[in-house]
Amino acid sequence: MTAPDDEPTRGGGESDARGPRPDGGVGEVPDTGVGRALASRRVRDDGAASETERPLTGREASERTASTGRAASRREAVVGFARREYRVAARSRWPVGLAALFAAFTVGVVQYGASGAGASTVPAVVASVAALSTYVVPLAALAFGYATVVGPATRGELDVLYALPVPRWTVVVGAFAGRALTFTGAVCIGYAFGGAALYRVGGLDAVNAFLPTVAAAVLAGVAFLAIAVLVSTVAGEKASALGGVLLAWAWFVLVHDVVSLTAVVVLDLPASALAALVAANPADCLRVLGMAGVPSASGAAGALGATAVSVPVVVVALLAWITLALAAAARSTSTR
Repeated sequence: MTAPDDEPTRGGGESDARGPRPDGGVGEVPDTGVGRALASRRVRDDGAASETERPLTGREASERTASTGRAASRREAVVGFARREYRVAARSRWPVGLAALFAAFTVGVVQYGASGAGASTVPAVVASVAALSTYVVPLAALAFGYATVVGPATRGELDVLYALPVPRWTVVVGAFAGRALTFTGAVCIGYAFGGAALYRVGGLDAVNAFLPTVAAAVLAGVAFLAIAVLVSTVAGEKASALGGVLLAWAWFVLVHDVVSLTAVVVLDLPASALAALVAANPADCLRVLGMAGVPSASGAAGALGATAVSVPVVVVALLAWITLALAAAARSTSTR
């Protein structure tokens, strides 16, 4: 006779599982499948946690290392091309010529403007330098940068640089960085002579009022240099690039203000539109930023310069011009 405990299980081979009784003991309770579901969920969670915390495989580690190495090589390529362009520009006569141009320009304006009443004319002298810088600085920057890309292309040097195992945009960005450094040094040296002449007239206060004009000349000059690099990447010949930068200078320095003032008079634009018109022209940004150190320069700033545009807005606008022009030049080179 078979004992009751040894009876075969019923219900298609399903057996009763022992589990806790309501009174705290251990007895036989039917297995409803909840325990198995919770157990399988714990297994899945443990598996996901172990998968998340697992170390990188050799392939993943090599891919991550390769990505980091590519980024580092691109930075090194940009720095290398910038050094090369700086050495090439330093051996040429451009830095000396630009520094001499800015020195003669600023010293001449200071000497001519301060020949009358002395220190009382300092605001007018600084305003004159800032206003005339809108003609000289853009023209110098555009002339200095129009052959950045098309020049080496016509000499066959660009094909050699493009053959290197680096992206093409690193060549353009590096060349721009080298020329921007050269141009910045020439502006600082040239305007330093003007600041020294202004110091003899008005002392340290005059120099402090002159510093925003120097900063404006550097920042706006680099923006126009980026525009020149963009024209140089698009043009197929140096003559076409030169014509393009001259048209750009005529538009930003001469035509844009005429069109903007006409729109202001005819359409009665609000102040926000006037601020947008100023930000849309690096030459106007140079004028407004150069007047920042002058107590009352609204008369010399012109109708657009007299708008309520803050210095941070002008600085951001110039940085945007540099970034967008350089990005367009790099993309144009990469798609060739």
